[in-house]
Amino acid sequence: MKVRALCFFLLLVAPGVFAQATLNVGSKRFTESYILGEILAQTASHAEEAKVIHKQGLGNTGILFAALQSGSIDIYPEYSGTIWFELLKKNAAGDLAALNHELAPLGLAAGVPLGFNNTYALAMRDARAALLGISGIGDMAYQPGLRLGLSQEFLNRKDGWPLLKSAYSLPFEPLGLDHGLAYEALAEGKIDVMDIYSTDAKIAKYRLRVLNDNQHVFPSYDALLLYRGDLPRRFPKSWMALEKLQGRISARQMAQMNAEAELEGRTFSAIAADFLASGTGPKPDGSASKNLLKRIFAADFWRLTAEHLLLVFVSLGAAIVLGIPLGVCAAHVPAVRQPILSVVGVIQTLPSLALLAFLISMLGTIGVIPALIALFLYALLPIVRNTHVGIADIQPSLSEAAQSLGLPFFARLRLIEMPLASRAILGGIKTSAVINVGTATIAAFVGAGGYGERIVQGLALNDTATMLAGAIPAAALALLLQGGFELLDRWLIPGGLRAATSA
Repeated sequence: MKVRALCFFLLLVAPGVFAQATLNVGSKRFTESYILGEILAQTASHAEEAKVIHKQGLGNTGILFAALQSGSIDIYPEYSGTIWFELLKKNAAGDLAALNHELAPLGLAAGVPLGFNNTYALAMRDARAALLGISGIGDMAYQPGLRLGLSQEFLNRKDGWPLLKSAYSLPFEPLGLDHGLAYEALAEGKIDVMDIYSTDAKIAKYRLRVLNDNQHVFPSYDALLLYRGDLPRRFPKSWMALEKLQGRISARQMAQMNAEAELEGRTFSAIAADFLASGTGPKPDGSASKNLLKRIFAADFWRLTAEHLLLVFVSLGAAIVLGIPLGVCAAHVPAVRQPILSVVGVIQTLPSLALLAFLISMLGTIGVIPALIALFLYALLPIVRNTHVGIADIQPSLSEAAQSLGLPFFARLRLIEMPLASRAILGGIKTSAVINVGTATIAAFVGAGGYGERIVQGLALNDTATMLAGAIPAAALALLLQGGFELLDRWLIPGGLRAATSA
């Protein structure tokens, strides 16, 4: 009896004893944040205290902050000015002690200044600025014909465009443009002014003139760590390792690391590993092959494939389980037909990123769960509609014959209606599956992984090869699914029905 009790006790406590806790590191969707996030993740991993996961490219400041508060991530690299003005909505910045006093009620803390200030700035092509006689932001007010292309976050941040426009009385209506794409637009003369970070690698490459902020509108943006207040207690060894990063990264080193990613095409993990190994920043090692095939089948290929398949098939399975019954109801119950078809139709029109933002807010978490729910909702319409159409198009005489034989409703549905409608239903499932393969790439914007992770990185780096390394496998997977459903069609659809359809 004692032996049984001991075994039972060990079964209860063993998972808690041997399970390794997880430390989740987040990063935003731009080069510097990717690199810093990777440095944090590798530093914590070296402490060998926890399983460290880098949830990279999660989105803008608001998404990262919400993820931190909800516990979906434990730490991410941030900037002092952003915390004061954007997150805490303050009108002035203070020192680190004051910052932590404000963050404490939220269960958060800031610390470990990394050693560099990455402030916002506006930039123009040097030749264009010289031609117009523009050296400072204030000079822009005298050139109302300037075309501004600013990142969406900068356009809406309290410490971004609204503050700048008010301080300098600027008359412009800027175009919203992804930060990585804005450099190309500036180089091609499609825009005249863009927002930059002072450590951007492409400032020198594109011969840009950084405009003077004579009124000192932009505050100091010292890079530091924003983390959950209990992190040092939960992961003391990892925290001790992270504290050793204080003051180790200069603005020059950060710009150099950004250049390695954006201009040389090196991976974020390789850059971070070199920095931590040397402490002096990255060194080119020729690892950034431009060979597209090697990019596609890189070390992360199978992980991304597994994540993408999980997103597609779990959401598709849930949509099949709910969508087919809804289609049957729409076909047999006239009172609910229009509401069902209208609701699933409206869901299909919702912008994917807006739906994800709503789900994150509602669920209080990021990652796989909101992504799966969004994909499930998008997969409903083809399945519901095709099920409804397939059953509604069955000749009434067949249903009447079944009724005259005394078959109950569910027997008629199983033996007659579903086999006759099977081709339409399978067509709807196939359509949903193929759509989901493409739509699943947006999951990377909320840290759910998949091939979209490469696409998001490619956008941040403005690297076509990296984007293609994510887009091509997604397209190939869609084609494989298409072929798989063709084979499934031959196996599931009754031969007589296939022959009748062909005729």
